Amino acid sequence: MSIQWFPGHMTSARKKAAESMERIDVVIEVLDARLPEASSNPMIRELRLHRQRPCLKILNKADLADPAVTAQWIAHYNAQKGVNAVALSCKKPSDVAKVVGLCRPLAPHRNDRLKPLRMMIMGIPNVGKSTLMNALLKKRVAKVGDEPAVTKSQQILDLSPTATLIDTPGMMWPKIAYDSDGFMLAASHAIGRNAVIDEEVANFLGDLLLARYPALVAKRYGIAVEGLDGPALVEAIAQRRGCRLKGGALDIEKASLILLQDYRDGALGRVSLETPATRAAMLEAHAAMQAAAAAAKDDERDPDADE
Repeated sequence: MSIQWFPGHMTSARKKAAESMERIDVVIEVLDARLPEASSNPMIRELRLHRQRPCLKILNKADLADPAVTAQWIAHYNAQKGVNAVALSCKKPSDVAKVVGLCRPLAPHRNDRLKPLRMMIMGIPNVGKSTLMNALLKKRVAKVGDEPAVTKSQQILDLSPTATLIDTPGMMWPKIAYDSDGFMLAASHAIGRNAVIDEEVANFLGDLLLARYPALVAKRYGIAVEGLDGPALVEAIAQRRGCRLKGGALDIEKASLILLQDYRDGALGRVSLETPATRAAMLEAHAAMQAAAAAAKDDERDPDADE
């Protein structure tokens, strides 16, 4: 199954973001620390590079992610030109208090009342942008919700006499290129439920967690995980938690939601769904598949080429 989700209002959101990019100094891109690259909208990178705008990458929900993996991502991003990266939780005031100070070195020429620092918060839906906005302003000015795409319009607000802030709606991109990205985004609740099948997402998540964090899974559900795959894990959860339909059959949908919610809430422990190494391996495998598919098409067009 390929997961795609691009609600209509996101087209206008992209247009407005492109217009605002001309008038700002620093892009604050909020990512999910558990899947930093999968949760990074390629359109944001395209827009900011076109305008040559530096970027503060905030790996939000760092308290839910594997700290060792997060450290790898921070080093990965800080090696990029014009990028500063930090791991934090937008729910912690002490973490949020660091944000403006981290942006200022990226635009040192904007640092007084005549030239206030102009920042724009960007990111995919449900990643924590509105929570960050409210925490920076120390009041509720942006809607915060459990469902993706709560914010649907831009807001421009004065943060201080020397700093202004633009909050933008969560933006997806028209086509998710890699299936694994779609599943990671769906597992992390960045994609509307109408675009996914929870059981398939839970099966994907189960496979990944069993491969990387089997001890955490075993501890959470009190089951032996050796030899299990994603679907078998969901069945085991259904058995263990007594998830049954009328007539006694296992309620796989309910068990799937239990696994997904436990991951989203951090009940499993601190886990990361991708690392710089696994990301690189995925991209390499995808490129090899594309090359093989292109070669096969060439052979179909010219069956006598090797004769």
